[in-house]
Amino acid sequence: MEKVTGIGGVFFRAKDPEKLSLWYERHLGVSTVPSSYDQSPWLQAEGPTVFAPFEMNTGYFGDEAQSWMINFRVSDLAAMVAQLQSAGIDVVIDEEVYPNGRFARLHDPEGNPVELWQPK
Repeated sequence: MEKVTGIGGVFFRAKDPEKLSLWYERHLGVSTVPSSYDQSPWLQAEGPTVFAPFEMNTGYFGDEAQSWMINFRVSDLAAMVAQLQSAGIDVVIDEEVYPNGRFARLHDPEGNPVELWQPK
């Protein structure tokens, strides 16, 4: 069976797409969409990706109105959290260390949940 090789994009609606895209670039390092085919898009480091549909009534995303959440891998969770907090962004660190690593949670300016994961 032929299989997909990874995620080629994450697409979602936003009230102010340009402003939100710049927020992700400034605070998380996710490059904005290139304006031409001569430019490269954001390149992610190779690593594990979880593709997990959840029950409609899950509380995992927080607000029930949110239908998606993105999880970004990070190499140094403490450094990323410090960087975000120094920019005035509220980040909640999960103090539990799981068999697959450590996690933290924040919300982008439009209220979308963002999870940070430092794999073991």
